Amino acid sequence: MDKFETLTGIAAPMPLVNIDTDMIIPKQFLKTIKRSGLGANLFDEMRFDRQGNEIADFVLNQDAHREAEILVAGDNFGCGSSREHAPWAIKDFGIRCVISTSFADIFHNNCFKNGILPIALPQEAVDVLMKDAEKGANARMTVDLENQTVITSDGENFSFEVDAFKKHCLLEGLDDIGLTMEKASSIDSFEAQAAQARPWV
Repeated sequence: MDKFETLTGIAAPMPLVNIDTDMIIPKQFLKTIKRSGLGANLFDEMRFDRQGNEIADFVLNQDAHREAEILVAGDNFGCGSSREHAPWAIKDFGIRCVISTSFADIFHNNCFKNGILPIALPQEAVDVLMKDAEKGANARMTVDLENQTVITSDGENFSFEVDAFKKHCLLEGLDDIGLTMEKASSIDSFEAQAAQARPWV
């Protein structure tokens, strides 16, 4: 998993509330167990019409936000089913941080496991960040995980809370497998001792 330290990039405004995981990645795209390729279908039913043509007024189809790495969204982002494909699609599209007033618990945890930083802020702060994101490609927002701050293109600063363990994992680029591999020497030592103590196993 890629490390998340400081991210400076274009932010896309998506003020809709209750964006659920089926809106993020519709059910027909859940057949794969690969984490790559899903970005093409992120927000599929909002991005494309039934003929597969882009819907021009959808934010991620606008030139100013096609390269967005930060998403500023409405309340209760990621609600609905627990599909892990939702953060996979967000990450594959290129978005590394989602900012909202609140997140569904399972989606929130899945983000950290897939290298995405979900940031919950008060409504007043999200309103400011939403307006900043509306400025387009010339307005770049900065997310500093180490110092737990979001900085607007005008330099306005907002602090956010994050679980210390989850922060450590993102800073070090550790998913569940990476955390296990950190203990590889201890695991090898245990296996060697177990093999001697119980050779019949």
